[in-house]
Amino acid sequence: MLLQNKKIAVIGGGMGGLTLARLLQMQNSNVKVYERDFNKEVRVQGSPLDLHEDSGLKAIIQADLLDEFYANVRLNASKARIVNKDFELLFDEHAVQEKKIPKASTTTINSLDAISKPRPEIDRFELRNILLNSLLPETVVWNSQFDFMEKENEGWKLHFKNGSTAYADLVIAADGGNSKIRPYISNEKPIYSGITLIEGTIYNAKKNVPKLFDFSKGGKVLAFGHQQTLMYGTKGDGSLMFLLSSKIPENWILEGNLDFKNKEAVFEWFKKVYKNWSPEWNELFMANALYFIPRPQYYFPLNQTWETQKNLTMIGDAAHRMPPFAGKGANLAMLDALELAAFLTNNQFSNLKTAIATFEKRMLERASKATKETLENSEQLHAEGALERLVSIFKRNAQV
Repeated sequence: MLLQNKKIAVIGGGMGGLTLARLLQMQNSNVKVYERDFNKEVRVQGSPLDLHEDSGLKAIIQADLLDEFYANVRLNASKARIVNKDFELLFDEHAVQEKKIPKASTTTINSLDAISKPRPEIDRFELRNILLNSLLPETVVWNSQFDFMEKENEGWKLHFKNGSTAYADLVIAADGGNSKIRPYISNEKPIYSGITLIEGTIYNAKKNVPKLFDFSKGGKVLAFGHQQTLMYGTKGDGSLMFLLSSKIPENWILEGNLDFKNKEAVFEWFKKVYKNWSPEWNELFMANALYFIPRPQYYFPLNQTWETQKNLTMIGDAAHRMPPFAGKGANLAMLDALELAAFLTNNQFSNLKTAIATFEKRMLERASKATKETLENSEQLHAEGALERLVSIFKRNAQV
């Protein structure tokens, strides 16, 4: 067995890293997850996830966590209401007759069709807890922000910013798009997509933004106009998360000196950039307990490659960062975890380097296709006629 008597370090306790740890432990592998968060309660989790049958759900099934997953699915979270910039409702998925959720399509490349596919959605916090609770005690080493590593014997000595160290025979980077491990594998730099997201979170949304909260009906609201988008949805903890998405120069955050801790300043920016949008949207910026995060969207080249190492690899956004406009990120990370765990434990390979090389080849091939689809979706969602195209697709799928 390739992993016999070996210590495995997974850097990053997101969906990919935790899924990988679960699958490896099911094969009796010795694995630790090193996570920078102080504990599992610290981080504000992002928008709900819709898991795809050919990736995220496939990993959940293999991890024997399907019952726990469906026990925490939010049934209305996947339903969308589409409006224009003037807040006029053009399509309401809540009004569509209930039907069996179809299998996720694997042939949606070059199309916005995937966005309209109803899939089971779960809050990231709940999914993370399901994965955490599936692991052996003390698998996750909290408050372990990676600093650097150096070769030691046949493996790596890891150094963390809290001053601690650890040894691992095999290191797997699952630490996201700004991975600190990736430079040990590849020098390829990410490319700016031309799109920047402004993420806003409003706590106690029913009280702070009652009209928008009620309008969502527990699902998501998608708005388009003037090559801009505004999307929001509620979460199980009562918060509302919204995304402003526009074509913006890469360095505008630094050059514009916009203080994202100042909601009045962000509101003024919104009124300037989204000047043709209805005042109905202003409720978002008048709420108490409102927090913003700027998220410029980057991706790695479609043809990226690197030289395989025998004791180091990466999964998820660390390996194939991309914008969120096809819902691929967490799903691909979980599929990466599924395949890597299988290749490391199925006894089909003579050595670790061959197993990792086979995995990386397959991962990069599917990541290239997913990135291409994501970039095409991004362009279409920020083009003239995006609203009409998406409404047409949703209506067509509602009739299937």
